[in-house]
Amino acid sequence: MPARSIILAVTNDLTYDQRMQRICTSLTGAGYDVTLIGRERDRSLPLDHFSFRQVRLRCWFDSGKLFYLEYNVRLFFYLLFHRYAIICAIDLDTIVACYYAAMLSGAKRVYDAHEYFPEVPEVVRRPRIRAVWQWVERTYVPRMDLIYSTTQSISEIFQKTYKKEVATIRNLPLTQSVTMAADHTPRYLLYQGALNEGRGLEHLIEAMADLDIELWLVGDGDITAQLREQVAQAGRQHKVKFTGYVKPADLRQITAGAFIGINLLEMKGLSYYYSLANKFLDYIQAGVPQVCIGFPEYKRINDQYHVGLLVENLEKDTIKNALTRLMEDKDLYAKVRENCLVCRRDLTWENEEKKLIALYDRLY
Repeated sequence: MPARSIILAVTNDLTYDQRMQRICTSLTGAGYDVTLIGRERDRSLPLDHFSFRQVRLRCWFDSGKLFYLEYNVRLFFYLLFHRYAIICAIDLDTIVACYYAAMLSGAKRVYDAHEYFPEVPEVVRRPRIRAVWQWVERTYVPRMDLIYSTTQSISEIFQKTYKKEVATIRNLPLTQSVTMAADHTPRYLLYQGALNEGRGLEHLIEAMADLDIELWLVGDGDITAQLREQVAQAGRQHKVKFTGYVKPADLRQITAGAFIGINLLEMKGLSYYYSLANKFLDYIQAGVPQVCIGFPEYKRINDQYHVGLLVENLEKDTIKNALTRLMEDKDLYAKVRENCLVCRRDLTWENEEKKLIALYDRLY
């Protein structure tokens, strides 16, 4: 077992997981021998090359309870026969396998709470499933040697609940060079990320009725077909563009060219309420003003830097009025964009990774 070896486990197929790519690259650069493990699906693309190892497990089941059970069994046996000094579970859906494999091998146990898992929308609306994940959290999280989450709010909840130190490692983007769009042609609003429930997308499409601008939805998800139908019924196919998933390098180009970024979440559970979404930070890094829901973590940053307009609800007129302000008030738009370019110097992964590496170094 290499002394500074780490394996980190997720349930996605690794291709689009920029957060884990950043974390693993930083740990490798700090001298750790790093392996990232996920799953392989029928439609998985070939993996890009990175400085760390990537492994994907193939499963018979693709979703639901049987998938989580099968994946954890396969993950457990993989970990059992591949020894590591540190085993890190990303979210609760990998923690059972990681915990027992670490116990048997003597590895240090780490929990990375990417989100507040029992409070995600898909879980909150299903009381029995939620109760299971709450039990998993109560049972295994307090037994971890190191715990960190992506927001200060979630870290505070864990600290209060489990009486343990919980660090905060925000999912900040790497520093990027910003190419300022001269005339924003074509001019478009940008939503980037999963097209899932609770993202305010239905309300956003309704607000597009009276706006003279395109909306680009960059991503895919559970409600893509529903959104396409909504757009078709409203006769707005010329105003709303569905791109599907794009590679990170292409996404950065699209983001840099956007006129306004969109980050509208519904109160569908505390995971959303206490989130700090990648898109919020990516818009800042690209120098793109945004319209964002006024949840605590976004308000915390916006109060300091004023990088966008916050809205308190997702009513059609509320969204439309905020977008119209940014679109029509040139002085306001220029000031907010300038604020983004100031903020982006502070909120970078190059600053945040130092805290991450210090946490892992403490395990030795």
